[in-house]
Formats: sequence, structure tokens, C-alpha cells
Amino acid sequence: MRRLLLLLSLLLLSFQAYAQDSIVVSDTLDGWDYGWISSINGSQASYSNWAQGGVNNISAIGSSQFRAHFRESRFSYAFLIDTRYGQTKIEDEGTRKTDDLLLIRNRFTYDLNENNSDFSLYGSLDFRSQFDDGFEYDAGPNDEDLLISGFLSPAYISENIGLIFVPDDHLSFEAGLGLRQTVVRDTDLSTIYGLDEGDTFRNEAGLNLGAAYQQNVATNLVLRSSLDTFTNVSEALSSTDIYFSNEIVGRINNFMNTTVRLDLVFDDDFSEELQVRQSLTLGVSFVLI
Repeated sequence: MRRLLLLLSLLLLSFQAYAQDSIVVSDTLDGWDYGWISSINGSQASYSNWAQGGVNNISAIGSSQFRAHFRESRFSYAFLIDTRYGQTKIEDEGTRKTDDLLLIRNRFTYDLNENNSDFSLYGSLDFRSQFDDGFEYDAGPNDEDLLISGFLSPAYISENIGLIFVPDDHLSFEAGLGLRQTVVRDTDLSTIYGLDEGDTFRNEAGLNLGAAYQQNVATNLVLRSSLDTFTNVSEALSSTDIYFSNEIVGRINNFMNTTVRLDLVFDDDFSEELQVRQSLTLGVSFVLI
């Protein structure tokens, strides 16, 4: 319960200074609108006879975010596909993964009032997984790497219906009922994600809460934040699964950008401890649409 209260407090603080992946459809939109941004970020360091020491390394992260929005009268539809993948090569330690995400979101909304109501009914279908194997490095009994994840191991599919509150084009809150399926293609990993040994599929029913915020706070600065929670109706509130993501993207010029990202995850099927990922990258981005 204390972890849940901590994360909710972090959410409230972040909305004062951050922003997030949003699939809010503008009230003024009529028809279709598209957007597609891709970026490549990287870093490199090499050392030779350097007194302070250091390890030669090179890393790169590629990302792509495509969205499609549609509105006609009181009905709207939003689609988002967000992908990231990165690796780093460290001298004498080989190549290791640094980032990996495959996220697809679909949301249908219907305004309760024809005069651009702030409240809407919504239905959503989401998918979250990764592309490549993930390891806990040097964690085996003989210091070997242990496989802990892979493509569709796990994957999460969720179907939700409920009420969404959109006070403006940048911010949204939602609450509803939902189903969630956990898929673990590799049965050797089943128990790591709360499934019985040898099982590949689990279905859950529960309550979901969410919030999203995205805004250009300055000419060259975009802030994004999003929160998604799922509470299984047959489990304690303290077992609520929480995904909390924050991203700040600063554009240096038409091509170069820097990105600060902070992701927090709590899923006690995998771990009783809070999962944290933070990254700072510099690279180039391309606005394709």
C-alpha cells in the first residue's frame, strides 16, 4: 500500500513539471490527422592510457512513434504505436540491451454532450511487449547471464471500457473496468510473471485508472507523462500493477535533440521492489509526418 501511495504522489508532482504519451483527440479536429517521429540517439567513449580509468563503449537507441487521430461529430478514434530499441557494446563484456519497447494503443471515445463535452465514454485495446531477449547479467550460479524476458515473454493485452475526462487537448483522466491477458511464449519464464509452471496464458478482470499529459511547453521542449494502473478484483489493492512514464524531449535544432526519460513500474508478479529505468540521450530525430 505504501508503494502505491508513493507512486500516486510522484504522479501528482510530475504533472506540475512533466508531460507524457497522449492519445487525446483535439475537439477542433474534423477528419484524420497523422504524426510520425523517429529518432536515433547514441553515445561513445574511448580511453587510452587515461589516468582516471574508463571502459571503451558505444551505444545507440532508436525510437519511433506514430499516431493517427480521427474525429467526426461526437465520435473520435486514436491510434498510437510506440517502439524503442537500444544496445550498448562494452569492451570485454560484449553487447547488452539498454532499451526495448513495443506498445500499441487503440482508443474509441464518444462525447456525452454534443457541444464538445469534457466527459466521454471510451473503449480501448492495448498491447505491450518487447522485441528481444532480456537478461539478468552475471546472475547465474556460475556468473552466467540468466534469461528473464523475450519477445511475447511477457506480453500484455488489455481491453477497457469506462469514462474519460478531457479538460483540454493536453490532459486526460480515465477510469473503467477491464480485462487483461498475460502471455508468456517461453514456458521457462512462466513462473517469473505469475503464471503456473508451463502455462503461457492468464486472464484477469479488474479496475483500471489512467492519466496522460503532453504539451509543448516551449518552442523546443516537449513534456510527456502517462500513468496506467490495473487492479485485479481478486487481489489486494497493494498488488495494483502500475506503469508510470516520464519523458522530456528538447530540440537543439531541426534535427538534433536530447531526451530525458524516467520509467517506474510496480508489478509484484515479477518483483516486490519498484522497477526504475532512467536514461539521458542525445541524437537526431526525423519528423516523417
